[in-house]
Amino acid sequence: MACVNPDGTMTPSAIAILTALRSAETAEEIAPLAGLPLFRVRSALRELVAAGLVAVDDGRHSLTAAGVARL
Repeated sequence: MACVNPDGTMTPSAIAILTALRSAETAEEIAPLAGLPLFRVRSALRELVAAGLVAVDDGRHSLTAAGVARL
């Protein structure tokens, strides 16, 4: 599941995950808020971390400044 479209825009699932990160920190908390299966959230979080939009520390995720800007 790609989080960024070829034209640079965010996919709906990526937007849902980034939005959920405003009030949740773990993949288990994010999944129901984003309306996505846990396995997709975990995969997307890895991609969003690699893209610099999300930071992770000890299993807790948070938006970076770049992630906030993309929303």
